[in-house]
Amino acid sequence: MARYQPPKQSKLGQILDVIVLLVLTVAALYLPLYMGLAGSAAAPHPQDNPTWESLGQNATMVERWNLLGYADPASAQDVITSRFDYSFSVVSLVVMVVVLVGYFAMMLRLSEKEYREVIAEKFGRE
Repeated sequence: MARYQPPKQSKLGQILDVIVLLVLTVAALYLPLYMGLAGSAAAPHPQDNPTWESLGQNATMVERWNLLGYADPASAQDVITSRFDYSFSVVSLVVMVVVLVGYFAMMLRLSEKEYREVIAEKFGRE
């Protein structure tokens, strides 16, 4: 029986694969930011002339902020007021499920096709 030799991919094909994977990775990382779905993307509006009290900080907290180098409440305002958005969207959930199920179905279909090609190439057509 002859040893299986997989088909060779050209250098251009390899470069194209890397570029496509890089674009997909960057898109998957930054798309939630552009769509406003990231946790801390929705920050509250800053206060004019904030005080430690208006930011909800007590004396112990103020002391710790001073130790961290935030002596002015205005400089610590962004850190204190930024919160994660834990809101839930049914539409986002449905879109995510559709995308994941579609991706799974596509991968099963493509894998089946490729496995059949490899088996046919190795053992011949039945």
